[in-house]
Amino acid sequence: GGGSAVTTKVAMLSASKEDGIDVDYFFAQVGVEKRMVDFAPTCGNILVGVGPASIEMGLVKARDGETPVRIRAVNTGAKVEAVVRTPGGRVSYGGDEVIAGVPGSAAPIALDFLDVVGSRTSGLFPTGSPAEEIDGIAVTCMDVAMPMVILRAADFGLAGTETPAELDANRAFYEKVEPIRLEAGRRMGLGDVAESVVPKIGLLSPPTQGGHVSVRYLMPWNCHPSLAVTGSQCVAACVLAPGTVAEGIARPPSGGGVAKVRIEHPAGIMDVVATYDAEPFAFHSAGLVRTARLIARGEVMVPGGLM
Repeated sequence: GGGSAVTTKVAMLSASKEDGIDVDYFFAQVGVEKRMVDFAPTCGNILVGVGPASIEMGLVKARDGETPVRIRAVNTGAKVEAVVRTPGGRVSYGGDEVIAGVPGSAAPIALDFLDVVGSRTSGLFPTGSPAEEIDGIAVTCMDVAMPMVILRAADFGLAGTETPAELDANRAFYEKVEPIRLEAGRRMGLGDVAESVVPKIGLLSPPTQGGHVSVRYLMPWNCHPSLAVTGSQCVAACVLAPGTVAEGIARPPSGGGVAKVRIEHPAGIMDVVATYDAEPFAFHSAGLVRTARLIARGEVMVPGGLM
């Protein structure tokens, strides 16, 4: 809630019937400016809380020390393993891990994302090309954890260092980028995406804080205050893959195998540890460390006739 698209979200959990999976995580994005509920995407930041919530709700039995929770994102089919600190068989939320854009510190939750390529489309580059043009603008249409249209900020006369508030005040920019997103959605096989938050938009610019690239992540009708976990994986893959719009902007780590991609965003830097093959390029998995906190417990009453 709170009137922000970043927090107006719902996670629904259930014990999974799939072998090797503990919990099914079904996600809903609730519209803020529009009367809509979108089940097309998933959300990595909300997913961070799925591990500890599953233990708190009795869906997964805690171990002493650390508890791995194997999660299936129902919306996209992606599989994630979360490792939650559980000393004495209880979730521990206190710790020293600091996340850019998140107040204070908390216990780390390690996430390993698998099967993230082609989350909603036919593959890594669902249009068949790492780069193409739409309305005279170079774009990369990519699907790693989240279908995205990735663009260069400079092509819109932007520095890429604008704050979310500055971008959101620039409605002429959104009016220019939305038709590009709609056409990209059609080319990616997503159909008419006018009423969907997918694909999301990433604006790339050169790094200024020692990272490999800077990004502004659009959700898509306003700018994220930091960076989505799912979006970070797609941006990391764009930086590592040859021939994308990131070439000439990003300073990617060299070689193949395992690489830490440091992505600058409005609130700081997010690190994504990617496993991939350099030649031919193939993206295998992404690992991140995040945090979660228990905020409240309660009951939501749903009329029986709707069940």
